[in-house]
Amino acid sequence: MRTLVVGDIHGGLRGLEQVLERVIPTTNDTFVFLGDYVDGWSENAETVQYLIDFAETYNCIFLRGNHDELLYNYLKGKESAPMWLDHGGKSSIKSYAKLSEAEIEVHIQFFEALENFHIDAKNRCYLHAGFTNQKGPKYEYFPNVVYWDRTLWEMVCGLDPTISEEDDIYPKRLKLFREIYIGHTPVFRIGKEIPANFANVWNVDTGAAFKGRLSIIDADTKQVWQSDPVWQLYPEEAGRNA
Repeated sequence: MRTLVVGDIHGGLRGLEQVLERVIPTTNDTFVFLGDYVDGWSENAETVQYLIDFAETYNCIFLRGNHDELLYNYLKGKESAPMWLDHGGKSSIKSYAKLSEAEIEVHIQFFEALENFHIDAKNRCYLHAGFTNQKGPKYEYFPNVVYWDRTLWEMVCGLDPTISEEDDIYPKRLKLFREIYIGHTPVFRIGKEIPANFANVWNVDTGAAFKGRLSIIDADTKQVWQSDPVWQLYPEEAGRNA
């Protein structure tokens, strides 16, 4: 049995299909999708439908990303933030214009069923972005913090590697869980191309929305599978590089 953690997809269905072929899924696997299924490449609605269908065969845990909430709000008729439109939202709007109202309603139900975070039996925490509360994501005053926060990742990136859990200045947030898996902030920003690890935090967002690959990591063995650079799979598009 494998626990396979999937990084940010951002409408790159071709990358998702490719990396899953390399993983060779089995029905004994558990897939934890870290969110941000949309807003990037052109196949946004297609990606969500693929995930809905994939979950009929495989055990899946779908977490909520900030872009998933932004698209959900649009589909529910709420006002769209101009910043969202400039950061992938336009591609999702165009993609969803192809769907019928009935099809969109199925996708709305998918977005509503997303989890904000997941803690498994091995005390590993999975969430899209991070958390700030010293007691853990369950206790956030504003629930959407867990799919917007960058402070957790920024903190571990700057953490002195010589500090141990026994030190008084070791961050309390990190002591709550055996490991923490996140996406949200592409690791190319710190010069990485594969999932990056600092302290007990693993960042699986390898920049599929931009010039990077889509990654999957085995939470037990740390084996990594990657797609080709997703932009190469969409040569006619700019993605979020525009």
